[in-house]
Amino acid sequence: MRKAQLRVVIIGAGPAGLYLAYLLKRARADFRIEIVEQNPSDATFGFGLAFSERALEFLKREDAETWAAMQPSLELWSDSILYLNGKKIRIDGMGYAGIGRLRLLEILQARARAVGIEPLYRRNVVSVDEFGEADLVVGADGSNSIVRRSKEADFGTSVELCTNRFAWYGTQRRFGALSHTFIKTPSGAFNAHHHPHAPGMSTFVVETDEATFFRCGLDRMDVEAGQDFCERLFSNTLDGAPLISNKSIWRQFPKIWNQRWSVGNCVLVGDALHTAHFSIGSGTRLAMEDAIALARSLEHHPNDIPATLAAYEEARKPALRNLIEAANASAQWYEHFAGHMRLAPLEFAMSYITRSGRVDLERLRRTSPEFVTAYEAHARKET
Repeated sequence: MRKAQLRVVIIGAGPAGLYLAYLLKRARADFRIEIVEQNPSDATFGFGLAFSERALEFLKREDAETWAAMQPSLELWSDSILYLNGKKIRIDGMGYAGIGRLRLLEILQARARAVGIEPLYRRNVVSVDEFGEADLVVGADGSNSIVRRSKEADFGTSVELCTNRFAWYGTQRRFGALSHTFIKTPSGAFNAHHHPHAPGMSTFVVETDEATFFRCGLDRMDVEAGQDFCERLFSNTLDGAPLISNKSIWRQFPKIWNQRWSVGNCVLVGDALHTAHFSIGSGTRLAMEDAIALARSLEHHPNDIPATLAAYEEARKPALRNLIEAANASAQWYEHFAGHMRLAPLEFAMSYITRSGRVDLERLRRTSPEFVTAYEAHARKET
């Protein structure tokens, strides 16, 4: 007999939680879906998100309506540009899309409301035991997940902090592509990841290694002083435009992984389950793909939560592990970016574009012929 009113509580109304709620209610109107979120509906950390061109193919394929809702808000570009100590290197054929994080949340909030779901905001969860009668509790509450932290030993959680520090800003300086500016100063090396995410707005992430962070005294600066430091450091890149702060403190990226994805009736998705370094632009994509996989498993096993959770992990884990390994390889490259800066510009660009292990020279011949032609001409001169 089909169980009526299966109750699913989703903790966290970020992209993973909102999208999962929408998918579940769209598939099964009889499911009782609740979302609780500790922050207001318009609160978000950071500014824009970037997706590789291929990263959104899953959405076109799985959910054309949500893709259509997002498309008008996407900023699109086709190249990646590196600036190495004033030298410009363009890598053609690197298609990307940018969108404001808050704008994406607004779209997903509207999708949830379209199927009758209204998240409960400003609801602080102290313990998952508050939802003891729920059939399923989903931890979609980010890297500091209370669901995961309450059962870390059972989940088999590992958390490793990258040593680099980064601060996530915005700016009204318009950039035309996904760009990276690497500069050497007397105190050490810095880089900035910058790309458009809305008309008249760009994301601007500043990063440096641990030694340089402390050498420059950034650990002793307040938010305003740190912002002023970065504006002066990247004044040429910003072309006089100021940086805009949104909780733009210096952070260390946490590499999170869980050996087990569910414990009892609790399951994890998105950053609560795993993190993918921001340098590959896949974190939000992976969170939404988690939501698709979990929704599909629950739809197939609505009366058997253990079977749902086993199917979710079995179907999703292998592909996800490969992407996380690529993200970790990219993070490792950035941990040592100052050393890579000693390379010649085209050699540096090749090191950068192949850093995750998912792009090789033969693939670049197909996607980025102009860059490969320039790189191979340089290589012939060197030999």
